[in-house]
Amino acid sequence: MTETQVLVINADLPDIDHPLAIGPEPEMFKLAQHNYKSGEWPFPVRLVKPGTKVRSDAAYLASMKQDPKQGEREDIKAIRQAHKHGKHSLRQISDSTSIELKRVKDLVHKYSLPLTNGYWRAEKYNNPDEVIAYQTLARLCKRIDAPELSIRQASMSNGIVNGYYISRVPGLKNKHD
Repeated sequence: MTETQVLVINADLPDIDHPLAIGPEPEMFKLAQHNYKSGEWPFPVRLVKPGTKVRSDAAYLASMKQDPKQGEREDIKAIRQAHKHGKHSLRQISDSTSIELKRVKDLVHKYSLPLTNGYWRAEKYNNPDEVIAYQTLARLCKRIDAPELSIRQASMSNGIVNGYYISRVPGLKNKHD
């Protein structure tokens, strides 16, 4: 049985043409551990097989995609935590969680997360995934280019304005009131 030959390279500046060491995998693993712990190599190292296409750690990490559902769960958890700590508007939640305001709006509407104040909601007639939400009527008017009176009237009957179903989502009363 032949042992696998590996190269030891600097993980921060990967260069397969100039390895730090070459040899059988078990020996190189021990060497890498010893030299890293002793400080002889004050940088992280990687063991790679000869001929491997090597990228920098930054490029490698950038290529890894997070599971969208996992990211969504983490964002929802952060939104709920911010709300629990007194952030009750979409903008306050966005600022305190560092989650993009549009993403906060989308998640709040998608999962009907409770906020203490109401907001205006516009859902595209032919694309229910396209939802626009603002806490002020003026901003919604500007976004969908419609007069305030039309939006107010449509919100009372779930009518359509400029291709959007309009609704007013009432805020929840604070438990302490």
